[in-house]
Amino acid sequence: MPKAAQKTVKKTAQKKPVAKGVAATAGDDNASAHIDARIKELGDWRGVMLKRIRAIIHKADPDVVETWKWRGVPVWEHDGILCTGETYKAVVKMTFAHGAALPDPRRLFNSSLEGNTRRAIDFHEGGKVDAEALVALVRAAVAYNTAKG
Repeated sequence: MPKAAQKTVKKTAQKKPVAKGVAATAGDDNASAHIDARIKELGDWRGVMLKRIRAIIHKADPDVVETWKWRGVPVWEHDGILCTGETYKAVVKMTFAHGAALPDPRRLFNSSLEGNTRRAIDFHEGGKVDAEALVALVRAAVAYNTAKG
């Protein structure tokens, strides 16, 4: 391929927008950009909720690592997966990888309750977020992951 054509290909590749199906892994600087783009792409209450949940996670664990997996799922990790932030038509679902092992005195978990490992919180449009309880849950997930490592 001629050098001029190679330069064109490189420039085109650099201008690609962040896409839903693009993989980004731990340590990938693009993971946060993917999550930013997803929030913006949603453009409704789900984006606002995902942004709020993300801020709470960062408040609870300033050392959290953002990743982007499974064709477009925001994932937050600290010594392993803490939780994911999936968006659906009627719900934003925050799934904790080891939720069944975490204390939940305020009963935030309201989904995926039948499993032996995961637990989830479904947030609906207009629903309230108990930020204090969510911070405690994220910190419990960090403690769980740190202890098992």
